[in-house]
Amino acid sequence: MKKFISSKMGFFAIALVLFWIKTYIIYLIEFDLGVSNGMQQFLLFLNPLSSGLIFLGLALFAKGKKVGIWIIIIEAVLSFLMYSNVVFYRFNSDFITVAVLMQTENFGSLGGSIVSLMEWRDLLYTLDIIILIVLFKKLNINWTAVRTKARKPITVLAAGILIFTINLGLAEIDRPQLLERTFDRNYLVKYLGIYNFTIYDTIQSTKSSTQRVFADSNDITEVENYTKSKYAKPNAEFFGKGAGKNIIKIHLESFQSFLIDYELHGEEVTPFLNSLVHDESLDYTYFDNFFHQTEQGKTADAELIMDNSLYGLPQGSAFSTKGNNTYQALPAILSQQQGYTSGIFHGDGKSFWNRDEVYKSFGVDEFYHEDYYDMSEENVINYGLKDKPFFEQSMPYLEEMAQPFYAHMMTLTNHHPYLIDEEEASLAPAETGDGSVDRYFQTARYLDESLEQFFNDLKEAGLYEDSIIMIYGDHYGISDNHNRAMSEIIGEEITPLKNAELQRVPFMIRVPGVDGQGTNHEYSSMVDVVPTLLHILGIDSLDYIVFGTDMFSEDHKEFVPFRNGDFITEKYSSIRGVYYDNETKEVIEEPTEEIKAMKETVLHELELSDKVMYGDLLRFYTPNKDWTPVDVNDYFYVKEEAETE
Repeated sequence: MKKFISSKMGFFAIALVLFWIKTYIIYLIEFDLGVSNGMQQFLLFLNPLSSGLIFLGLALFAKGKKVGIWIIIIEAVLSFLMYSNVVFYRFNSDFITVAVLMQTENFGSLGGSIVSLMEWRDLLYTLDIIILIVLFKKLNINWTAVRTKARKPITVLAAGILIFTINLGLAEIDRPQLLERTFDRNYLVKYLGIYNFTIYDTIQSTKSSTQRVFADSNDITEVENYTKSKYAKPNAEFFGKGAGKNIIKIHLESFQSFLIDYELHGEEVTPFLNSLVHDESLDYTYFDNFFHQTEQGKTADAELIMDNSLYGLPQGSAFSTKGNNTYQALPAILSQQQGYTSGIFHGDGKSFWNRDEVYKSFGVDEFYHEDYYDMSEENVINYGLKDKPFFEQSMPYLEEMAQPFYAHMMTLTNHHPYLIDEEEASLAPAETGDGSVDRYFQTARYLDESLEQFFNDLKEAGLYEDSIIMIYGDHYGISDNHNRAMSEIIGEEITPLKNAELQRVPFMIRVPGVDGQGTNHEYSSMVDVVPTLLHILGIDSLDYIVFGTDMFSEDHKEFVPFRNGDFITEKYSSIRGVYYDNETKEVIEEPTEEIKAMKETVLHELELSDKVMYGDLLRFYTPNKDWTPVDVNDYFYVKEEAETE
C-alpha cells in the first residue's frame, strides 16, 4: 500500500478521491439542486467521478514529475471553476454559462459584490490543493522519468467515459430527454455535474455562434417579404379599442380544450371557465379551434411563440439555446409604442428554462419568481407554488405595477403528474386506472377555482373592468402515451387525426368596451396572438416580423402549422405524412394541388422562422424609425430585499 501511495498512480488516486469528495460536499452545501429521490442523490454522488477520471487522467500522459505538477494544475483549474460557480450561485441562484462570461462589460463594477459573497469557510475548498502540494513536496514519490505506459492513462480515460455513459443513461431514465430538451441548468448540474454542464454549455454556445456567424442582413429580406405577404388587415371593430388598457395574460398550464364543458361524475370540471365561454354578458370571445404549436420546449415554446410570433426550435428549447438572440417581443414593443410596464409572475425558480436571461432579451421589466413568494411547504406542490396562493400573493405586486401594464400570470398546479392534496381536491378523480389522466381533472378543477378567486380579487382591486383579459392553454396535458385512458374519457378511438385535434387549447379574450363574439370557430394558433393583440392596441403589426395573422381580421389565414411539419385547416389535415378529410375523417388518397401547396407553405414558413432563430436575424431588422434595440443590461431580476441583505 505504501509503495502504491508513493507512485504516480497513487498520487493520482489521492487527487481523484480528494476532488470527488470536495465536489460532492460543495454540491450538498452550496447548491440547492432539488434532489428528490435516491436515484438523483446517487447521480449527484457519482458524476464527479467521471469528470475526475477524465480530466485528471490526462496528466498521466506526462513524464516524470510533470505528472504530479499537471495533476495539481488540473485540480486547481477545476477547483477555480467550481468556486466561481459557488460565488456566482450565492447571488444569482444560477450557474455560470458561456453567455454570462461573454458579458465582460459588467465585470468591472462587480469587484465589491464578489468580495462580499466570499465566506471564511471557503478557505476549506482549497484544502485538497494544499494537501496535494504538501504530498508532492514531502512524500518520496517515485517520479520516474520514463513516461507511464499508454495503457494506464487510456484505461483511466476509458473508465471515466464508461462511468459518464452509465451516469447519462441513468439520468435519462429519471429525466427523459435531458439533453434534447435542455432543461433548467439546475437539472443539468444535478444529473451530470458542474464540469460536464460547462462542457455541454460550451458546445451549445459554439454551435449557436457558428450558425449565427454566417448570417447577414440579406437573410432577413426573404423573411420580411413572406411575413408582409401574409399580413391580414385589422378588423375596424377591434383596432385600437384596447389602446392604453392594462393587459392581464393568464397562462393555463397543460390545459386542453376538451376540458371546457366536460362533465365528470355528473359535475362540470371547469364551471368558472365555462361561464366565461357561455355568458354573453361577460363579453368574452372564445376561439374553440385554437391550437398550441409547442415542441420539446413545451411551456417555454409557448412563451416564445405568444410573445414573438416566431416558432420554437425543432429540437430543444429556444429559451435555453437562443436566449441571447435579439428579439422584438411584445413587452418591448408595448413599452416603446405605448409606455407599458411589463411583468411576468411565476412561482418557480427564476432560472428554469433560462427565463432570467431570456426575459431580459424580451424587454420584460419585472420578473416575479420564487423569491417573491412564500414557498413554504403548505404552499408548494409538484413543480412550484400552488395556483391559489400564487394568485393571492401576486395581487399586491400587480396593484403596485405602473399602469398601463402587461402582466403575464403563469400557473403551475395543473402540471404532470397532476398532484393535489386530498383536502384541496373538490372533484373525485376519473376512473380509467391511469393515474395521470385520472388526477388531471382534479388539478384542472383546482385551477378553475383559483382563476375564479383571482377574478374576484381583480374586481375588488379595481383592475378587472379596465383590463384586457387574455386566457390561454400552453400545451397538451395528456400525451399520446395515455391513449387508452383518453379513449375512455372522450368515448372514441384516438387516431393520429384525433390526437392532432386534441392539441386544441383554449384561447379567450375580453376587450373593455367591445362586445364579445361568443364562440369564434376560426382556425388559429399561438403565432396569431401577437398581431391580434397589437391590432387591438392600435399598433399595426405590418412593421414587425410576425408569422401569424390577426384572428379577428377578415383576412386571417386559417391554417395551423405544427412544429413537426404537420398542419391542420378547417377542411383537411396533414398528420405524419397522411392527409385527412376533417369532416369524414377519411384518408385523402390523392391530395389536391391546393393541399400540396399548403404543405409547401407550412414547411417554408417553419424554415424561415428557423432562419430567424438560428441566424439571430432580428439584429439586422429595424421595424420602424421609433424602434430602439433592447439592451439586456437594463434589466435585473433580483428582489430588492435580497440585494440589501
